Amino acid sequence: HSVGNQAASLSSGSFKTDGMVIAPCSMRSLSAIANSLADNLLTRAADVVLKERRTLVLMPREAPLHVGHCKLLYEAAQLGAVIAPPMPAFYNNPETIDDIVNHSVGRVLDLFDLDVGILKRWEGANGRPEKPAQETRRKKSTPSPEPAGAK
Repeated sequence: HSVGNQAASLSSGSFKTDGMVIAPCSMRSLSAIANSLADNLLTRAADVVLKERRTLVLMPREAPLHVGHCKLLYEAAQLGAVIAPPMPAFYNNPETIDDIVNHSVGRVLDLFDLDVGILKRWEGANGRPEKPAQETRRKKSTPSPEPAGAK
């Protein structure tokens, strides 16, 4: 779909999805999402995902961040978005750029209960697999109200 096509199916809450990942998420898109400005198909679809209480994952691409960016990330998280910067993890001893990218991708796919076998799982400090946790489905939560005087 064209970004200008706000009549596309995914701009409606009746179009069923598990959620949405915006990667990379520009500060312009973040600003629109955090301020509920659905001025194109990307930001409209993100707005729909939030209003339907589905998983919206934003992978911001800017660095370093200034306080305005941090406020926007906070506001998006308050609306229910998951902020997942593509940060490398070094505990799994990546050997290639693909290893670093796959870690970020695998972590995001975990948020949708998708395991495509690309994520090296932590096995504890001693390298032994830890006891698996009881399987629980992540419950969708609604953003909690902001404490009085927080702004």
